[in-house]
Amino acid sequence: MTTTSASVIFGQLVIGAPGAGKTTYCEAMSRFLKAIGRDVAIVNIDPANEQVPYEADIDIANLIKLEEVMEHYKLGPNGGLVYCMEFLEKNISWLLDELTRIKGKYILIDCPGQVELYTHNQSVRNILNHLEKHGARLCSVNLIDSHYCADPSKYVAVCLTSLNAMMRIELPHINILSKVDLIEKYGKLDFGIDFYTEVLDLEYLVDRMPDDPFTAKHKKLTKAITDLVQDYGLVNFVPLSVDSKEMMLGVKNAIDKANGYCFGVTAEERNIQSMMGTAFGATDFEYNKTQEVREKYMETEEGERITNHLGQI
Repeated sequence: MTTTSASVIFGQLVIGAPGAGKTTYCEAMSRFLKAIGRDVAIVNIDPANEQVPYEADIDIANLIKLEEVMEHYKLGPNGGLVYCMEFLEKNISWLLDELTRIKGKYILIDCPGQVELYTHNQSVRNILNHLEKHGARLCSVNLIDSHYCADPSKYVAVCLTSLNAMMRIELPHINILSKVDLIEKYGKLDFGIDFYTEVLDLEYLVDRMPDDPFTAKHKKLTKAITDLVQDYGLVNFVPLSVDSKEMMLGVKNAIDKANGYCFGVTAEERNIQSMMGTAFGATDFEYNKTQEVREKYMETEEGERITNHLGQI
């Protein structure tokens, strides 16, 4: 098992719109990482999370509750969330003390789903600054519901939102298309999945939009947004279904490279990983790791269900 220095906190900042699957992802990724031997803690900083499928090691509910804020200050859900994040920023010492209590663990931070918190408000960015000074090496994991791929204008919009979040949060960043097993539930895709994960020539999507007077201005705006997204050339997506352990492994590997976890924190760990990379070809090594994950999952209580699922994909 890879160990981390007590002064370094590796982990993931899990963001995304409501319904994208953030909480489900945190629970599934926690189980996955624990199964391969990683010591994991879940940090819930979403005050709107009332019923979650995991037991949070750190929970913002112990500091502030959204319902109480809304009732006391007569705020709506969005205003209440902004207040809670600003309150957490002002009381950051509470979060830092809680992180010290679980030092040495890999953390998954389950964040609120209000997109404006990452694209307009400064509180989350300021909280992250404090965490970085505290020794955190985080990767921002942005979940996008894959059903947006069925609508060209919505897909282009989430590409722009992802780009905005990447530039505002200023962390190593992985965009994930979640629920890809349900990707065509809301409509058949115009192109193959690679077109949407690699964010290829988006003008082809604009061409698929209705060409009538009512949508002419909307189509022109979408064309301008596609040009902006492609000019930066930063947005792409990793497909994910939490029921696919091969996909979970691919996401885990991408995140470990982004935040530096895979390189280890000691010279000895880096040398071991270097030797493993030399001894195996990249494909063989990834295949062996996948087999290792399968074997370890077979030892868990749900091993039979997962093994049967893997045999079907």
